[in-house]
Amino acid sequence: MLNKVVVKLPTVSDTQEFGRRLADVLRAGDLVLLTGPLGAGKTALTQGIGAGLGVQGAITSPTFVIARVHRPDPTGGGRVALVHADAYRLGDAADPRAEIDDLDLDASVDESVTVVEWGEGLVEQLTDAHLRVRIDRREDDTRIVELEPVGGDWPQRLDALA
Repeated sequence: MLNKVVVKLPTVSDTQEFGRRLADVLRAGDLVLLTGPLGAGKTALTQGIGAGLGVQGAITSPTFVIARVHRPDPTGGGRVALVHADAYRLGDAADPRAEIDDLDLDASVDESVTVVEWGEGLVEQLTDAHLRVRIDRREDDTRIVELEPVGGDWPQRLDALA
């Protein structure tokens, strides 16, 4: 049983493909927190997760809309909705947790996989367990992705990715 999984992803395509693999261990009710600097690959990873879950619509950065819901595509084998949120702009708010509450993410968290970029310290209370994903991009564009399980059965599920 693993405490952390660390992978090296040389390209954006590799990052998306790893997201597809990660989707294989995700299920409704999961919360995934993505952290990393601008341009690290958070949205690319989420694109892969969306493809792996078989959701409708293009996965793009939700920075300006804060959150998007992608419904499962039944014709494409979709199995669960993806809520993709970005808390980056909320960090400057006087009370960012109140703004997170206004997004009403807890209303959909049980039926969806919820991926929140820049959400660390803001959304962990939505579930009893979550997956923390840190992405760092090196000068050669290689991404180092570190997955850290927090509670629940995440350690067992991450074994499949090692």
